[in-house]
Amino acid sequence: MPQTPHIERHFTAGERVRDVVIGMSDGLTVPFALAAGLSGAVASSRIVVTAGFAEVAAGSIAMGLGGYLAGRSDAEHYANELAREEQEIRDVPDIEAKEVADVLTDYGVTASEADTIVAAMRKRPVQWRDFMMRFELGLEAPDPKRALQSALTIAVAYVVGGLIPLSPYLVVPSVETALRISVIVTLIALMIFGYVKGHFTGARPFRSSLQTTVIGGLAAAAAFAIARAIS
Repeated sequence: MPQTPHIERHFTAGERVRDVVIGMSDGLTVPFALAAGLSGAVASSRIVVTAGFAEVAAGSIAMGLGGYLAGRSDAEHYANELAREEQEIRDVPDIEAKEVADVLTDYGVTASEADTIVAAMRKRPVQWRDFMMRFELGLEAPDPKRALQSALTIAVAYVVGGLIPLSPYLVVPSVETALRISVIVTLIALMIFGYVKGHFTGARPFRSSLQTTVIGGLAAAAAFAIARAIS
């Protein structure tokens, strides 16, 4: 009897999506709040655009650098733990063998079965080390390109997000009119972004959309109110 082949589909772009979420969420929120705040204090769209572009440039560089340093930190941490496991396997193999047996028994493997697996691993130091890295420490080998990719993804997402609330000020000379359009456009963008983010991260899309919109709107409203009060 013919059988339909079982095909598993897993979402494997979690790190890239996380970077986009980090960059886009800040890119939409921070320049939006800045533009709204300046709109409450100045009467020139040119000033808002100049300050907004400066913030987007600085913010994208800072966020991208943060993503790069985080990626490098993960790689360095993995390398240090890898070297430590190699040394322990070489210097204290009996202790490491006991740790392997403990890990296996936590997964329901019997003592006799664990002894067989441990004996096999003693003959394969590289696989033994990789087993300890994954199942004892919960670490996966990082992609060597991860740090740079993360930096670029976050920076580009920040710029894209930041241009959305600033775009009305580029074409509308009136600050008040540009602010109204910016609010509408950005809130719609926040709703869409929140929905898509929820879809990819496993959260409820509509709830994620509402949360993202409310947070971005409150940030902009607070900045506008403070600027208006000071001015």
